[in-house]
Amino acid sequence: MTRVLATYNIKGGVGKTSAAVNLAYLAAREGARTLLWDLDPQGASTYLFRVKPKIKGGGDRLVRGKTDADSQIKGTDHERLDLLPADFSYRHMDLALDAAKRPTTRLDRVLEPLKPDYDFIFLDCPPSISLVSESVFEAADALLVPMIPATLSSRTFAQLRDVVGDTSQVLAFFSMVDGRKRLHREVMAELSAAYPEILTAAIPAAADVERMGVERTVVEEVAARGRAAAAYRELWAEVRARLRP
Repeated sequence: MTRVLATYNIKGGVGKTSAAVNLAYLAAREGARTLLWDLDPQGASTYLFRVKPKIKGGGDRLVRGKTDADSQIKGTDHERLDLLPADFSYRHMDLALDAAKRPTTRLDRVLEPLKPDYDFIFLDCPPSISLVSESVFEAADALLVPMIPATLSSRTFAQLRDVVGDTSQVLAFFSMVDGRKRLHREVMAELSAAYPEILTAAIPAAADVERMGVERTVVEEVAARGRAAAAYRELWAEVRARLRP
């Protein structure tokens, strides 16, 4: 059975793309047939995988079923890991969805014919609450939600839980953590006690993650023995263990 996992947060700059890229890589490395769909018009995942951000006909034709998604999939430098690239036209995807029938099911309909070919499909989502995000909630089995341990994280996470409801499983984790900061430690302890869906694995604020953008590859190829690589391995193991049957 194909599992669809979306890295999502209402806020930007919290480590969604880094999580999507590294977790998809780890899934593929374990032997799973894996696809990552870069839904963010900025195309960061597409850039990191050294693929041109272009969908023939743009996002409008793709979500309306006028473009065959399978024909747009690109291979990456990593075995068993494919990419459905970003396209700058995705910035208008809300309008394309709004003009379609049953808009919140359109992304799931794009993915449905691809599922027989993949064990995991990751969605790297733009930060927003919109028709795109509502479509992601419908398509995803689980939302992987990175959170920076800051004071407003509790409010943001509570809002997200209210919006998602029971549509998708929510698995949150802390990102860009600086264990030397008292505030980070306090916020993590408080939120972890309040929300059982927050995972114990946390991604540190590490230069190795920033180097991914320079070297355009996953953190395992930047510094496999570093703290960040170990944290993503721990996170992936915990995600797999916590996914609903």
